[in-house]
Parts: sequence; C-alpha cells; structure tokens
Amino acid sequence: MRLNSSLISLTVLPWLTSSSLAAAHFPSASSYFRANDFGRSLVQATAQIRAGDTSRGGTSRSPPGTHSEPFQNTLQRKSSTLCDTDNESPEGSHIEIAKKLKNRNHTNLSRKFTHAGFGILFACLNQFLPHHRFVPAMAILTASTLVMELLRYRRGFRWMNVALHFFLGGALRKHEMEGKFTGSFYYFAGVAASAYLFPKTAGTMGICQLALADPSASYFGRRTRHIYWSRIENGLGGIGRNKGILGFLGGALFCFPFNYRVLKIAKWGTDGIPGGEVAVVSASLLLGLAGAFADLAVPTPALTMPKKVLGIPVPPFHVDDNFVVPIFSGWACTKIFEMVGWDEGLELAKHIIF
Repeated sequence: MRLNSSLISLTVLPWLTSSSLAAAHFPSASSYFRANDFGRSLVQATAQIRAGDTSRGGTSRSPPGTHSEPFQNTLQRKSSTLCDTDNESPEGSHIEIAKKLKNRNHTNLSRKFTHAGFGILFACLNQFLPHHRFVPAMAILTASTLVMELLRYRRGFRWMNVALHFFLGGALRKHEMEGKFTGSFYYFAGVAASAYLFPKTAGTMGICQLALADPSASYFGRRTRHIYWSRIENGLGGIGRNKGILGFLGGALFCFPFNYRVLKIAKWGTDGIPGGEVAVVSASLLLGLAGAFADLAVPTPALTMPKKVLGIPVPPFHVDDNFVVPIFSGWACTKIFEMVGWDEGLELAKHIIF
C-alpha cells in the first residue's frame, strides 16, 4: 500500500470541505436575481395594455363583464407564481419522491442489478485505464457527488432530487430521499480508495466483490430471513446486526464462480499457476468470503455520525458497506496472494473473464 501525504490529503480535504458546506447557508436563486418583481410588473403592464388602461395607478379601468376581464384575471394569477423560486413545486420535493420509493426491507432487484452493473464497469475501467488516469477521475466523481449530496436538500437545489429520481428511479431507497446520503457517494469513494491503495489486480478484485458479494448477500439474506437460527439480531459486538449467516454464505458462494474464472485465466506465464488448482479454488473462495464478511460486518441500520461535533454541524455520514467492502476485499486479496505464494503484480486477462 502506498501511504503518503497524498493519501492524507485525499482523506482529510473532502471531510473539511463537506463540513464547511454543511455549515454554510446557500440562498436560493431569487436572492440574486429579482425575477419575481420584474416578472410581476411585466405581466401587470401587459394586462393593463390588453385591458386598455395605461394609467399610472396600475389598476384596471375595464368594467366588470367586458371581454378584457377574463384575460386580465388570468394574467394576474400567473403573475403571482411567475419566476417564484421560493415556492418550489411539490413534485420536486424530496418528501414527495420518497413516497414513491421502497424502503430497505424490499428486495428491489433493479437496485441490485444497477449495483452489480456499475461495479463491473468500474472494475473494467480500473483494469483498462492507466492508474494515473482512473484514480483522479474517480476522486473527481466522488467529490462532485459529495457536493451534490450536501446541496440537494437545500432550497434552490432540490431539482437535483428530481434528476436523481429521473435517472435512477426505483433503484433509489426511501431513506435516500429523507435526509440521508445516497449509496452513490460511498460507492464511488470505495472504488476510488480501493484503486488507489492496492495494486491493480487487488483493487480490481476488491471492486468485483463490491459488485457481486454486496447485492447477493443482501438478496440471500432477505430470502432466508424467516430462518431464525441464522439471524444475528443484536450483532456480535456490533458486527452483523440485523443480518444473517445464510446471507453471508450465499454472498460468498455467489462470488466463487466469477473469482475462479478470473483467476484461472490470468496471465500466469510459462510456469503455470503456483499451487495449481487447489490454490485457485482456495483463493476464489476466500475472496468471496472476504467480500461477504465485509458486508456482514456493517450493521443495519448503519452507524451514523451525530448532527454536531463540538457545536459544528456535520453532514449525515454513516458507515456504509459500499465503502467498506471494496477496501477490505482489496486488502484481503493482497494477503490471500501472499498466503498462496502469488505475485501481487499478477496481471488479469485482457478482458478480465475472457
């Protein structure tokens, strides 16, 4: 692992920036552009001209019941809402969007497929792109997502919630529109950290466990939640609260075929695979167990930071499996390679699985 001043900056600066943004006040667009006054004046003037009254009094002189009255009344009603950015549409409210979403107790297959698809995409990008290009790109994406998360509940920026719901739809969860961050920020941060901290192959395998172990463990856990002996109700020292042993095993086994295929066709050279078939099977299974265990270790509901630290407001950060799984799995990959006698610089196949 490369631990230096760059890592310290990468870790500390986003937290300082987010704390500053959390404490800052962002007025709406109407504070800068007085479109309301101009818009109302323009409409009222149009109504007066259409009604045949241009007097300085600004009130309509047309008698009730004339042909000008309906038009004039309509324009005056429109003038009360024209350019009114202080009163945002209820449809754009995060509370209204939350009513359309499912909570975390639902299986939500669309979210799981989205989760897996993005994970495989990022694993491929980490494999194909040079390290000095992929890591900065992920850092920028993570920082941009953090800024979005800090702004989207503030007046004047709630259109971001509409955009999120438009693009992600049912893949969102209810609590992600009720004041909490979406999983996207932790997902991107976990991918960026894994790619930065570990060799390319270990980072890629860590991201793959995020893509596969996390959603599969969640799926099998929900499918077996009625088997009470497998449930960890209050957690083992805080580990695995409200999760299950069968979900953990299901997630580990689900990753095994993928891990086996990837490691089997890696670029081993003329000497073949050190340790042979047994080493490949062992490493594949252990990698799946590492990813599933990292998911199991994060309790449900997640541990959340207090709203204020030393009187300073802080963002609603929490311990998220999207951040924990790739980092722990990448670290485990380096230890597994060391245990079976493989070089940490091992290169995967050109297209990872073929």
